[in-house]
Formats: sequence, C-alpha cells, structure tokens
Amino acid sequence: ILWRHAAKLPRRLYEEKKKLSILGQIPITQNVTVVEGATANMTCRVDYNDNTSLQWSNPAQQTLFFGDKKALRDHRIELVRASSQELTIRINDVSLSDEGLYTCSLFTMPVRTTKAFLTVLGVPGRPEITGFTKPAMEGDLVTLTCTTSGSKPAATIRWFRNDKEVQGTKEVNATGKSFTVRSSLQFQVDKRDDGVAYTCSVEHVSLSKPYMTTEVLEVHYAPHLEITHSLIIPQEGQYFKLECVSIGNPIPEPVEWSKDGGELPDIERMIVEGRELTITTLNKTDNGTYRCEASNHLGSSSAEYILFVYDPNALGQHGPDHALIGGVVAVVVFITLCLIIVLGRYLARHKGTYLTHEAKGAEDAPDADTAIINAEGNHVHAEEKKEYFI
Repeated sequence: ILWRHAAKLPRRLYEEKKKLSILGQIPITQNVTVVEGATANMTCRVDYNDNTSLQWSNPAQQTLFFGDKKALRDHRIELVRASSQELTIRINDVSLSDEGLYTCSLFTMPVRTTKAFLTVLGVPGRPEITGFTKPAMEGDLVTLTCTTSGSKPAATIRWFRNDKEVQGTKEVNATGKSFTVRSSLQFQVDKRDDGVAYTCSVEHVSLSKPYMTTEVLEVHYAPHLEITHSLIIPQEGQYFKLECVSIGNPIPEPVEWSKDGGELPDIERMIVEGRELTITTLNKTDNGTYRCEASNHLGSSSAEYILFVYDPNALGQHGPDHALIGGVVAVVVFITLCLIIVLGRYLARHKGTYLTHEAKGAEDAPDADTAIINAEGNHVHAEEKKEYFI
C-alpha cells in the first residue's frame, strides 16, 4: 500500500506543476490612458515561460513586435524591453486613431492571449467667443457663442458674468473621433452691462486647469444728468459750486449751463469749468432755477436746481427754531399733566361712591349697634343679589 502511494506522488506533483506552469504562461497586461500627442507604454508580462516568444498586435490585428523583432514600419513605435518574460513597446506622439484594443500573445500550444485597451484623450482647443458687436446699443439682443473643438470625450463649457456663473445653451457635434462643443448666451443689453467681462471656461479631463477666454462688453446708452451742490443752506457772501454729474456712453459733452431759461447773467462771478458752475460770491440776485444740459449721439438729458440765497443776519436772529421746539414740548407736558389729574379725580370719585353704598344702612340708625346690624344686613342682601344673578 505504501508503495502504491509513493508511486502516485510523483504523478500528482507533476500535475500540479503542469497546472502552475499553465497559469504562469497567461500574459498579464494593463489598460493605458494617455493624452493625444503624448507617449504610451504597452507592457506584457508572464510569470513562467519556456523560452516562447511574446507578441504585440494593434487593434487592426497587425503585428507590432514579435519578441525583439519589429514587424510594422511605423517610426512612432519602438521597443523598450524584450525578454522571455516581458515585452514592452512605446508608441510616441499618440493620435486618436491609435485608440483601441491591443493584443499580447504567447505562442504556446495553444496560443494564449490577453488584451489591453488604449484610451486616447482628445485635448480641446482654446475657446473662442463670437457674437460681440463693439459697441452694443442699449436694448440690443446679443447672442454670445463659445466654441471649442478636438475634445474627446466632449468638453464642458461654463460661462461667467464677471465672477458669477450664468447658464448657457450647450450643443455637441461629433467630428470624426473628437467633438466640437458650443455654448451660447442670449440676453438683452442695458447700461449695467457696460464694462462687464464675459468669460468662457473650458474644462476637460486632459487639462490640469481650464482654458479661459474673456471679452469685455461695451454698451452705448443715452445720458442721464443730476446736479449736486456744495452747500445745504446757501448764504449771501459765500462761495457756491454746482456740478452736473452725467452718466452716459459715450460721455455726454459739452455741458451747457443756463439760468431761468436764459444765459448766465454775471459771467464774472459765475465761472463755468467743464461740468462745474461756480458762483464766487452769492447774493440775492442769484436766486433762480439753474439748468445743465448735455447730449451724445443716442440722446440728450437735462437737470435743474433751484437756488435760494439766505440772509445770514436773518438766520442769526431767528435761529434754528429752538423756541418752537421748546413750545411744542411744553404743550405736550401740560396736556399730559392735565390727563393725569383728571384720571386721578375720576378714580377717587368712584372709590368714594363705593364706600357710601357700603355704609348706607348706618346713616338712619338710632345707635351704633343698629348701624352695624343694618350694614351687615345690606351685606347679606348684596350677597343674595350676587347669588340671584349667578
């Protein structure tokens, strides 16, 4: 029996060794992902090889290398390492057409193969923005389009109005193995868009940071004018300045000043410098309505300011109405005191009436004992009255 077991042992070891050798002769590969234009290394390994050659084939089943022998005339493909247990090749300047399933073969009986997929990422082109009209007019309907080509997979486009993201309409078209992506923004222009930066950002797995391009919108709009003044209470003898503040694009020029519908009456004291009107020494004759006007090619605008010059002596005599304020406060205090007094007397009177009713039975009593009895009787009747109403 022992002899029989000993005879079977070498056979069992042989079978296990054969099984391990078969497992060790299965090629091992890995999928590879590279960016278009980069270099891809394709490696095939075996753990056990009885001096049999390894071979790499492309997706078209064309042999690239058989062992260390180059089979395909492609200057981009070169040998990195060839041994009985490894075959590594390099593909330079990878293109989208190189993508696909590559096969590593070990020429045993039977031939054993393993496949590896080469993924090539298409790098998107830098974005371009179209649709800008310089300048745009207030009220125009503007469509901005951002376009990027050559991406694989399709790139993502994001829009920003200054630093705030806004949503666009996306369109993706296939061009061969890559994609052309467009995103559009449509909006009606107003003066708040003047000087606003619109940025198109392209994001893709092949990029370490997004590609960006920016355009600044220029908007022309009609002017709007306002007048600011240097003094709240203009007084005789003071220096006084009016400024015509204009908003418009192009800047509305020139600014024209007038008083009461006519020219400025005293050009020696009334000095115009650009948008400012300065009156060097105020007097009562300066009272009136001052008007500034300006225009650009989209329209005109005007603003008015009514000037009243105060007498400083009169302001000093009357003061800032402190007496009036004091009088109002005194009246309020007096009315409050009167209300308190009236309310106090009202409450006191009602309290006295209550006490009088309580002692009503004691008024006609001949003596003190009878008065107490009458008062208690009234109390009893009162309690009975309460019980009746309940």
